[in-house]
Amino acid sequence: MNPSAPRSAKAPSAQYLDTDAAVRAWLAAAKGARRLALDTEGASFHRFVDRIYLLQLSTDNAHAVIDPLPIESPALLGAMIEDPAIEIVFHDADYDLRLLHQDYGWNVRNVFDTRVAAQLLGIKAFGLAALLEQYFGVKLDKKHQRADWSMRPLTADMLDYAAQDTIHLLGLRDELHGQLVKKGRLAWAKEEFERLESVRWPADDANGFLKVKGARDLTRRELAVFRELVQWRDGAALKLDRATFRVVSNEVLLEAAKAHPASKETLANIKGMPRGILERSHAEIIEAIDRGLAVPEAALPKFPKSARWDRDPDFDHKVGALKAVRDAAAARLELDPGVLCSRERMESVARMLPAKAEQILEIPEFRCWQVEELGADFVKALEPWRKKESPYLD
Repeated sequence: MNPSAPRSAKAPSAQYLDTDAAVRAWLAAAKGARRLALDTEGASFHRFVDRIYLLQLSTDNAHAVIDPLPIESPALLGAMIEDPAIEIVFHDADYDLRLLHQDYGWNVRNVFDTRVAAQLLGIKAFGLAALLEQYFGVKLDKKHQRADWSMRPLTADMLDYAAQDTIHLLGLRDELHGQLVKKGRLAWAKEEFERLESVRWPADDANGFLKVKGARDLTRRELAVFRELVQWRDGAALKLDRATFRVVSNEVLLEAAKAHPASKETLANIKGMPRGILERSHAEIIEAIDRGLAVPEAALPKFPKSARWDRDPDFDHKVGALKAVRDAAAARLELDPGVLCSRERMESVARMLPAKAEQILEIPEFRCWQVEELGADFVKALEPWRKKESPYLD
């Protein structure tokens, strides 16, 4: 494989594997590999419950696209993924890791994420397509970005598109790894990669409807109606195995929660109400609205109270001082300021008012590398307020 070859050149071909025997044979041949590029294709844009519909794999010598639908769980692949001696290379691993754990129960032990590596190097365009073009002159065709990977049969064009996600990934890993070493940031990356090993699919949130954009504009009664409508819509999406927004959008449900129409005709007046859903499910929608209207006053949903902090007239000034430190460090390191330290984390530091840099590690989301780069200057920036509030501590 020549990773620097332009996309117009003959690209390495990937085997399409859709039988247990073929998958076992390919994985057995790859067993001695010390690293494996991996990507998955889901269908969250199309399906209600997402799962893995394709597995793309690359070693230094071979490439494959596995169709997981007609085969058993590929145990040999699971063994490779969970072997800490084998580096598993992803681009933007988070969602892949969640799907791998959800579908197979696999826990990746040795991750290298090229997206994370690129961000830690200060690369502004860190999407896979941008990185492959920057480093290898490879131009990925984006026409299948929203493809329904659950459909069968998949076209040869779609399979070729999917294969490109890993064919050049090991070469990209080597480029970025070299730059991390050169800049002294490999330890940063390793800390981030280790955190990825614990990524899991989040538990279902019964109060997820409260997080929908626009929900805070509703009264508590309207929230009760909206909750019932969301539960109805999610149930319908599950039966249809269709993404929720493809059944009825949040915007339509929010409008229905405010208007609470009582008939098919008034329901039809809501802008964006799908005609097919109206014809098939108008009675169910109206029943959901009635359930929300019948909720007793004492049981109406409400937003949880935000964490209460003692009023601090200097709080914004403290955060501003930390932000000045962060921004100066980001410029020096040529990093995106948000990658170096988010505002939320700076607010936590401002509330803590640490006297020593190592205290900052008590904040769960802080990394050791961030404290090494920012900790001492954060403490120094907060010194005037620390002395003001606790003059005898120093």
